[in-house]
Amino acid sequence: IVSRRLRAFLSMKPKQPPKYRILHIMATNRPDVLDQALLRPGRLDRIYKVGYPHVDGRVRTYDGYLDKVRHSLTEAQVNRLAVISPYATGAIIKDIVNEALIIAMREGRDTITWADMLQAKHLKTHGIPDEWTYGDLERHQVAIHEACHAVAMYRLQRRSTIDVATIERRGGTGGFVAPMPLEERFTEWRTGYETDAKTFLASLAGERLLFEGDNSAGVGGDLQNATRIVMETQAYWGMGPTVASHGVTKAQRGGVDSRPEDGTDRNLFETAFGQQVEARLQELLRDTEELIESNRQFVLAIAHALETYKTITGDDIDAIFRGRPGPTLDGWVYHTDDFLLSYEAYHLSTIEAHQTQAKPLRSLPVMAARPGVTNGWAPPTPSLPRRRPRR
Repeated sequence: IVSRRLRAFLSMKPKQPPKYRILHIMATNRPDVLDQALLRPGRLDRIYKVGYPHVDGRVRTYDGYLDKVRHSLTEAQVNRLAVISPYATGAIIKDIVNEALIIAMREGRDTITWADMLQAKHLKTHGIPDEWTYGDLERHQVAIHEACHAVAMYRLQRRSTIDVATIERRGGTGGFVAPMPLEERFTEWRTGYETDAKTFLASLAGERLLFEGDNSAGVGGDLQNATRIVMETQAYWGMGPTVASHGVTKAQRGGVDSRPEDGTDRNLFETAFGQQVEARLQELLRDTEELIESNRQFVLAIAHALETYKTITGDDIDAIFRGRPGPTLDGWVYHTDDFLLSYEAYHLSTIEAHQTQAKPLRSLPVMAARPGVTNGWAPPTPSLPRRRPRR
């Protein structure tokens, strides 16, 4: 009123309205569905991609949600959770903590433990297993299959660790060994791809070695993945004996075409390129067979753990290798003569049952933990209370 009427009474020009600089910021997790008219220059002409939190951010997020509940996790365990949770957002971390609290409450506890967090993470990452029970023979065969994957991954992988190994069925998957990258990488090298191929080929190598040359149809998916890796390394990335890229002729197909260049109906593996891929797969398979044969005891130990507990963590596999307590089991028992003799005899009985299509004559041996260790857990040591992080 003062600006308009007083200035008009004094025959002064009305004051101009204030000029505001307004910055519009929007966020979406579906940029692909935005109207292109919004993205024209002068409108929403800058797009920033907000990636996943790094390890430090995930540690702070875990700390923030764990501070709201009672828990017994140490600082080292929270850091471990952050490492094995790549690409985890704040919502995912919150969901894992809530699931761990539910697990603890179902067991009549009001404090979240390290085992609760691991179980919650596996449930949220891999889903709930089916209510499926294997027969004694098939349980052992599946355990050997997955144990070979686990040994190859443990012994060969350097930029990733094992998240979980399981023989519990989920849908059409009888079991799996899930890797967990230790660092976020933009690209991969030939040695890394060959390691991945060997990890897939480990099931075929292990089944043939431990079942006297026989193997199951369960290796089909593994062979597809190994073949795809070798084909792409040879065809596109200059990781084989040839330099020319098949991407020039297959640019519109989005992958390696199974048809040869001459347009005939010959099978890919009847061509020179197919024979090159097969030869490389055979070389990788021989290397994998040597690895499995030199780690036979390790394979049998992991197989027994899978048959006993159905699901074990990467830390459990490391505990088996080093002979120390893990989150689920005590790895010391797998370095005793009692285990070596009893499980080897059990394995031989499964081979005989497999060949005669009968049930194994021996039962799965039950191994007792060493005194002072219960369910893989060593006696707890007192720790200082953790300081709340500064906000």
